Amino acid sequence: MANSKYEYVKSFEVEGEVMPPNLIVVHIDRRDFRRFSEVHEFEKPDDEKALNLMNQCAMAVLEEYPDIVFSYGYGDEYSFVLKKTSKFYQRRSSKISSVIVSFFTSVYVTKWKEFFPLKELRYPPSFLSQIVCCASLEILQAYLAWRQRDCHVQNQYNTCFWELVKKGGKTEMEAQEILKYAKEQDRNELLHQQFGINYNGTLALFRQGTCIFKTEVEDIVKYNEDGTPVKRLRRKAGIFRSENIAGRRFWNAHASLLKELGNFSEDCFKTNPDYIRSFLFESKLMPSTWIVIRIDGCHFHRFADVHEFNKPNDKQALGLMNLCAEAVLEEFHDIVFCYGVSDEYSFVLKKDSQLYQRRARCLPEERVEVPSIFRWTSGLLSIK
Repeated sequence: MANSKYEYVKSFEVEGEVMPPNLIVVHIDRRDFRRFSEVHEFEKPDDEKALNLMNQCAMAVLEEYPDIVFSYGYGDEYSFVLKKTSKFYQRRSSKISSVIVSFFTSVYVTKWKEFFPLKELRYPPSFLSQIVCCASLEILQAYLAWRQRDCHVQNQYNTCFWELVKKGGKTEMEAQEILKYAKEQDRNELLHQQFGINYNGTLALFRQGTCIFKTEVEDIVKYNEDGTPVKRLRRKAGIFRSENIAGRRFWNAHASLLKELGNFSEDCFKTNPDYIRSFLFESKLMPSTWIVIRIDGCHFHRFADVHEFNKPNDKQALGLMNLCAEAVLEEFHDIVFCYGVSDEYSFVLKKDSQLYQRRARCLPEERVEVPSIFRWTSGLLSIK
């Protein structure tokens, strides 16, 4: 759009820079996970293959984006922590969240067959993303303690619930009533007395969640002529688990975390969820404005070269983009118009749309708010 009279429209684009010294956390979770898990017949209360697929996606994200130095996930969610000095996409929240969540989703689709070779992916998954700003390492510590506590509470409840349904002969409604006012100790006793299950003996993958971060490991880089290996220290992503990822003992034992984020001076024994939720700022787009969601390929030139697209245009690749746009229109009825060219597409929502209560994080990025009627000319967004 260089030297174009329409270039001023770019000024409406939502920037959302996260100012330093705030630590940046990208939190993603699956949209409508219950339906997705039922359609694909995941094991209840936990599907080990599904969780391992999530972990592999997170591993791929860390390998792809060096600014991410720590991640924690369980169930259908993952949180990615960027290093303190990160300048990733100039710290623009919309760019950071959209790039990471889209890459995570694409890896999930491409790796599906590795974990579910006998199951067809019935429909594509989608994930929501949100930027969490942590003003200090202590707030990050509280955030991680909160998420791991939530992992434990949800997993304990779901374990009880599905044992009551599958083995106890209860309906889902009856199981909900039994657990409605049950406290943590009550649920432990229920599992032990009725089903002979020691909750603390269940898989740590389910109870504790999974941490992924890079550490220095000795790796063989080549072999000498006599066959002896030549080893070097390399940074590789690995999976770790702990009952308290926000504790000093776990955190301070890893040099990479201390270097990129800092050390925990005290243990975090108790968190106030309401305090943490106050940092989950929900930015809403202005009412009575058109919402345009523009998406474009990240490193598309490399992607096109690797997959040997025809130059200058690949008809099949463009056809695939168009089919994806059609699927988006079928899924989200508030979209009234879309336009695409090459590796990008723009989607226009109706002016009075209340999709996701106009919450910015729940709508794909990038976003442009246009406060008047607009038209399209030669692929450029312009104000009438």
